[in-house]
Amino acid sequence: MKRNDVRNIAIIAHVDHGKTTLVDAMLKQAKVFRENQQVMVRVMDSNDLERERGITILSKNTAISLPHPDTRELIKINIVDTPGHADFGGEVERVMNMVDGVLLLVDAAEGPMPQTRFVLKKALEMGHRAVVVINKMDRRDADPDRALNMTFDLFIELGATEEQADFPVVYANGIEGRAGLTSDLEGNLEPLFKTIIEKVPAPDVRPDEPLQMLVANLGYDEYKGVTAVGRIFAGSMKVGQRICRMGLDGQVYNDQIRYLYVYQGLERKEVEEAQAGDIVCVAGLESVAIGETLADAENPISLPPIHVEEPTVRMTFAVNTSPFAGREGKWSTSRKLRERLFSELRNNVALRVEETDSADTFIVSGRGELHLAILIETMRREGYEFQVSKPEAIFIKGDDGEYLEPYEEVHIETSNDTVGVVVEMLGVRKGVMLDMVNNPDNTVHVTYRVPTRGLLGFRYQFLTATRGMGVMNTIFAGYDKLAPQISSRSTGSIVAWETGDSSTYGLKNAEERGTLFIGAGVPVYEGMVVGETQRGEDLAVNVCKKKHLTNMRQANKDIEVRLTPPRLMSLDEAIEYLAEDELLEVTPLNFRIRKKILNTEERGKTEKRTKELMSE
Repeated sequence: MKRNDVRNIAIIAHVDHGKTTLVDAMLKQAKVFRENQQVMVRVMDSNDLERERGITILSKNTAISLPHPDTRELIKINIVDTPGHADFGGEVERVMNMVDGVLLLVDAAEGPMPQTRFVLKKALEMGHRAVVVINKMDRRDADPDRALNMTFDLFIELGATEEQADFPVVYANGIEGRAGLTSDLEGNLEPLFKTIIEKVPAPDVRPDEPLQMLVANLGYDEYKGVTAVGRIFAGSMKVGQRICRMGLDGQVYNDQIRYLYVYQGLERKEVEEAQAGDIVCVAGLESVAIGETLADAENPISLPPIHVEEPTVRMTFAVNTSPFAGREGKWSTSRKLRERLFSELRNNVALRVEETDSADTFIVSGRGELHLAILIETMRREGYEFQVSKPEAIFIKGDDGEYLEPYEEVHIETSNDTVGVVVEMLGVRKGVMLDMVNNPDNTVHVTYRVPTRGLLGFRYQFLTATRGMGVMNTIFAGYDKLAPQISSRSTGSIVAWETGDSSTYGLKNAEERGTLFIGAGVPVYEGMVVGETQRGEDLAVNVCKKKHLTNMRQANKDIEVRLTPPRLMSLDEAIEYLAEDELLEVTPLNFRIRKKILNTEERGKTEKRTKELMSE
């Protein structure tokens, strides 16, 4: 039967198309906040990293209550805000199990983008109906008709059914909180609310059958332990009820509902009972995992588990072995590192962690460099100290035993002046051009198919080449035969050959050979990378060298030496910079690039042996 007093929707879109901003406006107009309440912008991006980077990383739940336009009966709308970045596609895949329909946001100027394709494909595969919202109608270059036509073409291309392709359309300006059924917007979001209530299907529920709830998300409450978020598909749930937890390993565990919440606005409201069709949060369960079913104790029936696409990129996480190990971190042992990585698997469903022959080294696989970089930054802020290797693509074996590698479809918008450089850079990385279109605003849109291996370390080189004006989006395009050898870095590293504090005199000598990453007075150790040289080979320099003082001066220039300010890297840039023989030492206070072999003499011998083997 249908439960007409509830609607469950997810808001999906490409990154930066205005999902979280639209949710802000929906919450305000549904009177979730007091009239005089101070509310931050993008209130759903509550995580520090989300606010700093301006992107949504984790899916989050909220709910509003609105009167039905005809009956005036209150309808509860459960809303799930999802990430738009391809690296966090696992968050989108798992919440699709909780909802019955989606709001697909499309930028009125840009139209559907690569990630729009990914999230819409997942929604259509689940059989969900979509309400298309042409957002950002206030943009000067907005062309809603073109955006709508491109969106319809995308639905057909992705194999939408006739019912799915006959989607309702709402035009909106999320920042101003205005919407309309035509491009002439009204003064509020009433047309959007009405379309959701009338066009998004009410949930199908089985209230008289045994309890079934699928766990789609996990959290943690300081007082009540692990929290499990999911949707009740059948039966009802009460506080104190005995249940069975159907584990992913096939085992059945007995448990009890200790705390039960539903979402109302930004708050979790404690309730005694919830019905089929509700999205609820259960606290106090032991060892619960995403994808498990909470079922009736007398008649446990499992729901299909959540499946997400496999990761394509991996890195090694290991205990810090640098001479500065243990100085800055709170947690630095292999036991703590192992505990933290495996605990991450509980709510990061797209991540994989494998143990290796070495007890202090782990292989961590994810959807992309950003996916792994967010994990590294989160652990660093929690006080962990460790070292990571250069990201590498994950190869798989095909049906005929031949190795295959992942490929990405890359969409780039850049100026006419820099498109030649971009084409040359992607050619070196074994990219194949699929399309090139000149846009009306004198920019060029190029589409490439590139091995994932070729894109590792590419983003910041691309931004430098396009003077920060280029826009790049990628989407996973499947596996194919191995591409030829790809050289990702043409520069070498300037490496410290002595432990101590860097000096202005020593750095001046190094500065003449390339770009420095550190300034004077910074503690360094032998084997630490302190700069980049345009030569293809590494260069060992004594940056701790001090000038011998005399009481004679030849000229004033001997008294004062000026250094160019060093190039300060972000964590993402440092990860992209890494070469095959380098590691990134990560601590709560610093991250340092270093060579795997720290001893200069030993490293030289190893490089010589490698060259001899290559020549043979």
